[in-house]
Amino acid sequence: MKRVVVLAPLLLAGCGGGGGSVALGPHPGLNGDLQGRQIFLGTSPWNTTVDTAEVDPDSDAIIALIGADDAFHPDFGADWNGGPFGIPYVVVDSGQAMVPVTFGYDDESDPGPYPVPPNAPVEPGSDRHVLVVERDDWVLYEMFDARRSGSGWTAGSGAVWDMKTNHYRPAGWTSADAAGLPILPGLVRYDEVSAGAIEHALRFTVSVTRRAYVFPASHWASNNTDPLRPPMGMRVRLKASFDVSGFPPQAQVILVALKKYGMMVADNGSDWYLSGTADARWDDAQINTLKQLRGSDFEVIKMEGVVSG
Repeated sequence: MKRVVVLAPLLLAGCGGGGGSVALGPHPGLNGDLQGRQIFLGTSPWNTTVDTAEVDPDSDAIIALIGADDAFHPDFGADWNGGPFGIPYVVVDSGQAMVPVTFGYDDESDPGPYPVPPNAPVEPGSDRHVLVVERDDWVLYEMFDARRSGSGWTAGSGAVWDMKTNHYRPAGWTSADAAGLPILPGLVRYDEVSAGAIEHALRFTVSVTRRAYVFPASHWASNNTDPLRPPMGMRVRLKASFDVSGFPPQAQVILVALKKYGMMVADNGSDWYLSGTADARWDDAQINTLKQLRGSDFEVIKMEGVVSG
């Protein structure tokens, strides 16, 4: 299902590791430019290339069950029903006040407080994700099913990620995402596309997952035990033979990343839905050319160490 979020104008002068500042306004650092600063270390699975990785022996069967003829779908853009849609994030600095957060799944959530602005953008729809980047200490705070509550927030679950390290959830734990993965590293972000390169894996959803997960995922969200259904964390890549030359610039950047880094199953949702930021700067005509892709244009990277229930 499409998720729509109407965003205030960007109030951004830059942010991230090496200089720059974030102008504060209705949404401080909304979809802020991270200035090329890497999330996690170069050895993180998110930042590891898979363009030469071995194909899983069950790749064709897995792709067929997801939908080999089904269209690929960018689940983000500049305008749908009057506004940008996708998953927003907000960048704050170390001066942002820490506020209390209570969680429904507190046994698998990192406890508060979190530095969440009172008017932080919330992804509409049932997921209601809130993503906060604390740029000075380079820490990511993410919440699922987040709602304002008094001076703080309530959420279904939450996770704190030290982006200066390779940070993973304990085995069996969820995060703000069903797979126990961070959300922000897997988003198609405007700052990266406009700079001409995405240097990390991306995030996508499928409608039927398996009661299993594969590293770096740490959690399943299904009772289906069919071995040909994708486990959480399964990674696919765009086939090397796919010709990207006829696509417009914004789409080409994404396609090249899908060949080089691929994308991971992160949640249950519509098949072949690629996650990105809700940003008015997207050129929807360019992004929508990605809908020409089909499931059969992808292949599954060989899976090892699958954990199943």
